[in-house]
Amino acid sequence: MQINLSVLKLYKTPILLALTSCVLYVVFAYNLERTQYVKLISLYTALFGLFYWLQKNYKNNTQLLTTIAFMVRAVFILAIPNLSQDFYRFIWDGRVILEGFNPYLHTVTNFIENGVSPVTQADALYKGMGALNASHFTNYPPINQLCFIIAGLFAGKSILGSVVVLRLIIISADFGTLYFGKKLLKKLKLPVHNIFWYVLNPFIIIELTGNLHFEGVMIFFLVWSLYLLEKGKWPWSAVVFALSISTKLMPLMFLPLVYQWFVKKPFEIVQANSVNQPTRNSKDTSTLLKISKLIGFYTIVGGTTLLLFMPFFSMQFVSNYTETVALWFQKFEFNASIYYLLREIGFYIRGYNEIAVLGIALSLIVFLFTMYRTFYKVNYPMENLLKSMVLVFACYLFLSTTVHPWYLATLLFLSVFTKYKFPLVWSFVIILSYLAYIQTGNANKSENLPVIFLEYLTVYGALVWDVFKNNPKATQGNLSCK
Repeated sequence: MQINLSVLKLYKTPILLALTSCVLYVVFAYNLERTQYVKLISLYTALFGLFYWLQKNYKNNTQLLTTIAFMVRAVFILAIPNLSQDFYRFIWDGRVILEGFNPYLHTVTNFIENGVSPVTQADALYKGMGALNASHFTNYPPINQLCFIIAGLFAGKSILGSVVVLRLIIISADFGTLYFGKKLLKKLKLPVHNIFWYVLNPFIIIELTGNLHFEGVMIFFLVWSLYLLEKGKWPWSAVVFALSISTKLMPLMFLPLVYQWFVKKPFEIVQANSVNQPTRNSKDTSTLLKISKLIGFYTIVGGTTLLLFMPFFSMQFVSNYTETVALWFQKFEFNASIYYLLREIGFYIRGYNEIAVLGIALSLIVFLFTMYRTFYKVNYPMENLLKSMVLVFACYLFLSTTVHPWYLATLLFLSVFTKYKFPLVWSFVIILSYLAYIQTGNANKSENLPVIFLEYLTVYGALVWDVFKNNPKATQGNLSCK
């Protein structure tokens, strides 16, 4: 008993902070509505402050931080997401597949308007997801759909039961990310506690565990793939990378960046006959081997991804899926930064919204920047590859027409392997995006642009600070970038 009291006395501060966090998460999960803006911001700010204190003061006690990460996630187990309604569509898709329908070929609205209820609780799911979501074809890749199917198998008649199953999958993925994230950090000789800037972050806990966004599952496969790549097990890395793409499509933009990893990265010289007697063609053989590995990596990634999509494949699927994905670049707009500035210029010059043109133009810029990082920057060793991934994904978010809060999860995760801190700052101010609508009860909503301006002013300020802090010679006009 005396030992227990000694332990309690020794860890009384972190225990108190952990219990306080749990209480605040309980309030957030079970006693908060999205429109309660003051309460939302206050709770999030308090949680972020507690998280930052724990991370800074107990960063070397990874066992303690891991325990707290488990505790606060457990708080959400029985909570219905209160900041997002996407989970209703997740449940719908899983149940529809179990009934033998291809979710890529039918919209929810099509079923409902024709008086068909293909799944249990169809009306409740339809009302929950909203008319906009219901009117579009699903855009969730097959591994994501597999998670929805699992929820349908174990809780096909209960929305809460399905939520619990989906949440357990996401929590499991988070701790898979913790496991491989720590191993990769050790491999790169970086501080292991860096991973808790992601795992213990209230943004991650609320958006993934709380709101059931599957970026967490995608990130788990991504870090696993990167770890395997660093270990030299590139064929298995390619398979797992395909699983990441088949959860969320975002990792597709990272594929070009591995080019130099295979083609430019120094490998041992391939020797034809003997360890001590390389032939005169050994250099050419080495180059061919590197190129063959690159082709092999891309072939495995592409083949595995296509294989996973195959059960749903048809020409109608291709048409519906590309149409749905295109909406994010040509129709939807939310919480954008540079795009909104260009949109206002377009209104002034042309008198109408130029999103169809701007969406394509900005996507092209992202593509060109990715090619620049691919061919003109050194993307090995792994630290450099991860840096390029951070910058490419940040470019995508800065130029995107739609930046939902949970999109930031990938950027935050990748940043723990770099010196960039602006994603951490963004994970705090991203909560302002939930204040974007001035009139939430009005069908004709208008975004609160001053709030968005404040969000991005903070983010871009942190980015500028990062650039000058990480490149001290920049102020002397001698900035070099590997």
